[in-house]
Amino acid sequence: MADMQVDVAIIGAGPAGVAAGIGAREAGAEDVLVLERDWDLGGILQQCIHPGFGLHAFKEELTGPEYMHRWIERAHKAGVAFLTNSMVFKMESDGSLWVMNPEKGVFHVTAKATVLAMGCRERPLGAINVPGSRPSGIFTAGTAQRFVNMEGYMPGHRTVILGSGDIGLIMARRLVWEGARVEGVFELMPWAGGLRRNIAQCLNDYGIPFYLSQTVIQVHGRDRLEGVTVAGVDEKRRPVAGTERYIACDCLLLAVGLIPENELSRMAGVDIHAATGGPVLNEFYQTSRPSIFAAGNVVIVYDLADWVSQEGVAAGRNAALYAAGILEKPVRRIEVRGGRNVRLFSPQNIVGSGDVTVYFRVLRPIEKRCRIFAEPGLFERRQRYVRPGEMNEIHLKGAALQALPETVTTITLDAEEV
Repeated sequence: MADMQVDVAIIGAGPAGVAAGIGAREAGAEDVLVLERDWDLGGILQQCIHPGFGLHAFKEELTGPEYMHRWIERAHKAGVAFLTNSMVFKMESDGSLWVMNPEKGVFHVTAKATVLAMGCRERPLGAINVPGSRPSGIFTAGTAQRFVNMEGYMPGHRTVILGSGDIGLIMARRLVWEGARVEGVFELMPWAGGLRRNIAQCLNDYGIPFYLSQTVIQVHGRDRLEGVTVAGVDEKRRPVAGTERYIACDCLLLAVGLIPENELSRMAGVDIHAATGGPVLNEFYQTSRPSIFAAGNVVIVYDLADWVSQEGVAAGRNAALYAAGILEKPVRRIEVRGGRNVRLFSPQNIVGSGDVTVYFRVLRPIEKRCRIFAEPGLFERRQRYVRPGEMNEIHLKGAALQALPETVTTITLDAEEV
């Protein structure tokens, strides 16, 4: 059983992990190791062959593989070491890792700092309690995406999509391209869960029906899916009697939400935020365990990979500074909270003296002029709308934060109509 010692260890070689490796090397870390359980680098973006990536990072539109190729190339040039087919199965509270690899067997990695970049996973059918049997033909949208784009298999030929997450919207278009019939996209909420551009480009442009305040209430079929029953729901999301209808289909795709992948985080004793499901962080991307940092969708689910990469670079840089013993020491602790119409946000604590960017999502859309602000009096911006499917940012000045009276220990984020 081997033992490896590095300056910075990173779990996951998706957009956050690869970028974290670059950030760590650029900040002076000598030995940076990225561990990836898959056979290749790139994470979920390996299967995202549609365009729309890189507009912020590279000022041009790229597919997912093209986008990751640029980051991976940059990481190799920076001297980041990668180890694929390596599953981290245990994490200690000091950030050290136990890893399985087909060639190396089981080995232990000790790091001065560790970055969590495991991404997120999809909610399965069992998580939403749809009654019926469990026949073949029911997939998460991401699984179907991998089958079609990487493995060359069709999940079905007559499809219903439950939920309006971005992967589900993109797969609706992709299945039409491959000759399948998409009967419709059904969303439980009275608003869309994905980006407006994906609704326009993936549904409207292809005549795919989109139903709000409707959901699947039963699946039918024993060995293979034969159909589903859908129904409208009331304001409490309960099925409305008399609105049921049967739709024949051989495939049901689930795009009903993403969950940050934090089993290893919990194993290490990292505090998890109740709302986001990700680690509680400060603005240095540092968790409640000082030597453990986190970035990307393992913290809070983002809508743009560009922002995930940007966060990864920052987390890797701060992990390298911590490993060298030169990360800024806490000045004071100010807790960030969600107020009116805000639940998901990161970071949750501010401890330094510099400027801070807080990312957040609203609970409900406001489709008219609105304002987003941080109390007490730290930030305010007017904008045309806010939507749950789109991330927002608030920029807080370090000087304003330090000028707050010592009695002020919390900042509240709000979004409301003007």
